[in-house]
Amino acid sequence: GIYVAVGSANHLPPWGGTDMLLSTNPIAVAIPAANRPPIILDMATTVAAYGKVKTAAQRGETMPEGWMIDRNGQPLTDPAKAADGFLLPIGGPKGYGLALVFGILAGTLNSASFGRDVVDFNADNQTVTNTGQFVVALDISAFTDPEAFKLGIDEIWSQMKSSARLPGVDEIRLPGERLARVIKVNQEQGIPVSEPLRDTLKTLADELQVKPL
Repeated sequence: GIYVAVGSANHLPPWGGTDMLLSTNPIAVAIPAANRPPIILDMATTVAAYGKVKTAAQRGETMPEGWMIDRNGQPLTDPAKAADGFLLPIGGPKGYGLALVFGILAGTLNSASFGRDVVDFNADNQTVTNTGQFVVALDISAFTDPEAFKLGIDEIWSQMKSSARLPGVDEIRLPGERLARVIKVNQEQGIPVSEPLRDTLKTLADELQVKPL
């Protein structure tokens, strides 16, 4: 399956511009395997998803250079000043192109919000966002035998994992492999929640009159 969405806040200008007209417009692709975890590509079209910026701010951490720049084109590493700059697209103009096309497919094609119409849910929690989605579900059997396909994905797993490695690289990973490991650990040990996030969740629980964590 393939999934694309228009993010509910614009943090990216067109390449070379400064007006916030695009979101991180993520894409996710999930591919089943037979005896391996599914290959799951889940990524923003920006170097870092805005959620990582918010997490860094919650933790009082500094962002790496390359995530954001200010409106003068200088590196921005203080997440508390994120509103003074914008995220950078992956691969420069290529990432901008992906964000634009994904936004058209998920937004304009569906008569959903895109460009200047996007409502920033961080600043406005009252207005309907009209968030656009674009979903493609592929029937493997329309192309080939599903079990043979899954075994083929297992073989691709083996080929990627057995690749010769550069010095200092201890393991080749496939998209979704780290996630599968984190899920397993969290299922066994619980989901870690930082104190700032716990406080935010408690505030929401109080507002909604539900039991907090």
